[in-house]
Amino acid sequence: MSEDAMQSQEEAQRQAARFRQLIADLKAEVGKVIVGMETVVENTLIALVAGGHVLLEGVPGLGKTMLVRTLADALDLKFARIQFTPDLMPADITGTTVLWEKPSGEREFRFEPGPIFANVVLADEINRATPKTQSALLEAMQEHSVTVAGTSRLLEEPFLVFATQNPIEMEGTYPLPEAQVDRFLFKVKVDYPSLTELHEIMDRTTGHESLQARKVASREDILGLGALARQVPVADHVQDFALRLVLATHPDKEQAPESVRQFVRYGASPRAGQALILSGKVRALIQERFNVAVEDIKASAAPSLRHRMVLNFEGLAEEVDPDDLIAEATANVERKFEQDVPV
Repeated sequence: MSEDAMQSQEEAQRQAARFRQLIADLKAEVGKVIVGMETVVENTLIALVAGGHVLLEGVPGLGKTMLVRTLADALDLKFARIQFTPDLMPADITGTTVLWEKPSGEREFRFEPGPIFANVVLADEINRATPKTQSALLEAMQEHSVTVAGTSRLLEEPFLVFATQNPIEMEGTYPLPEAQVDRFLFKVKVDYPSLTELHEIMDRTTGHESLQARKVASREDILGLGALARQVPVADHVQDFALRLVLATHPDKEQAPESVRQFVRYGASPRAGQALILSGKVRALIQERFNVAVEDIKASAAPSLRHRMVLNFEGLAEEVDPDDLIAEATANVERKFEQDVPV
């Protein structure tokens, strides 16, 4: 091995070690405030590094908002919270042009930026706003820019939206448009804590101490982690597995299992493939590997696909869980994949 190659390998190992250390520090700081939720925290951090938005779904009181606030505390990034309500208007999110009067008496129009101009945006109870207001996020989430009065303004990188929603209280809510749901890299379910975790939550929240995460990562750190993750190679057969899995969510594709054909109306978009590959790269680095494995794709299948599958009438009537369909689709693809692709 040449000296240049050795130096390049050493630099890659150094960067990977720095990557894992930062992720470990972020987990530790979040863990000071948030009890349990290891899978939720890991998926949130993976999406953060991958530069993707996250939809957190769970009943009230489980710590969804606290999780995002704590993560923002651990990051040296600009944070903004938007409480979505039925009377919220698009201008309340994006900002508006106002008329200012100078000391000289002259008047001019100035743009007053809204809370969307931040690095980490918490969209709390996002499904309580009207579709008109929800649409204010579409351009920002996809293009990382905001257009007001015919002028487009770029948002500072990184730009991440963490949205929360309640799955059981539907009164006074507006379902998210499929176009917006598809813009979330992950949909993460926040489950109820165990008895042991409940004890720990009571100990932390009913005492005299106030816990808060310290800042352990800067804007440059997050951008650097994302750039490093994108350099992780993906073998052709691993990418093929990911794309077969995406196709298996479509009822009219040969990769789809019978349950998908029966209960699904529309399958996942190509963004699902991007989510599987990008999150797989981040998972590989966290697990001290420089290549994406099929196991990384399988680990990201549920959060990447569950919100991108549209159930048909029968699926809705039967209250089919998309996670069960994803598990069957994954098993079906894995069986055919082992037959068709020798590894």
